Amino acid sequence: MSAIQPTPDAPSPARHESDLAAFVAAHPRLFVLTGAGCSTDSGIPDYRDADGGWKRAQPVTFQAFMGEERTRRRYWARSLVGWRRFGRAEPNGTHHALARLEARGRLSLLVTQNVDGLHQRAGSRAVVDLHGRLDQVRCMGCELRLPRVDFQLELIGRNPGWATLEAGDAPDGDADLEGLDFDRFDVPPCPRCGSVLKPDVVFFGENVPRERVARAMQALEQADAMLVVGSSLMVFSGYRFAHAAAKAGKPVAAVNLGRTRADPLLALKVQQPCAQALAFLLGS
Repeated sequence: MSAIQPTPDAPSPARHESDLAAFVAAHPRLFVLTGAGCSTDSGIPDYRDADGGWKRAQPVTFQAFMGEERTRRRYWARSLVGWRRFGRAEPNGTHHALARLEARGRLSLLVTQNVDGLHQRAGSRAVVDLHGRLDQVRCMGCELRLPRVDFQLELIGRNPGWATLEAGDAPDGDADLEGLDFDRFDVPPCPRCGSVLKPDVVFFGENVPRERVARAMQALEQADAMLVVGSSLMVFSGYRFAHAAAKAGKPVAAVNLGRTRADPLLALKVQQPCAQALAFLLGS
């Protein structure tokens, strides 16, 4: 795939929020894509370093989760511990700033790669959860959905000794539990059909539902520019939108600490923490 260059009249890449304010003012219909960098100020760790590389082992794949009972036990044991803090996370200034942008009628759609639901809790309504939501559990057999808070109580009821374990936080409700025996961890099946229960999120190796991509692409077509907030775009599910915007001649700006996959496509890049860069949206 050949690189697509920024439009000739686009501003040069920069590092200042004043340039970002000018970009937002110049484009009244923004398509916004967000990533893990939006939620780090809420206490949720991100996956990648400043060069776009993994900070830790890659997340569990869909194939491993569905194919190996031990993998599912390990996943849900770590999730039981990690959910205690993840489920209490609150929106930060980044989420509130983007909600304010929508309230002003300046946002065509917000597409988030995050699974924490914090954009909605901050007041955003025009949101596509590209990778799903961690606050729901899905049956892979009958498609039953269960609230994650209820499933947490079921996990604790079956595994009370795990409820008091302490561990470091990992991305997306995971916890760093190492050197433990997961073989006796009891994972409940679907209460309706007995099939495998999985968090209602898109795992690595799993496809993003087509209808989410289609809705996002339609909104991108109607937008006049794209703003990336807190994402390295290393995963194709997010990068595809930056590529499509640049191909259509729409300027793309990014707020991200470090390299992004779309750096050659950017008309503007602000290398600051997300909340700091977007603070101007909360000023009035």
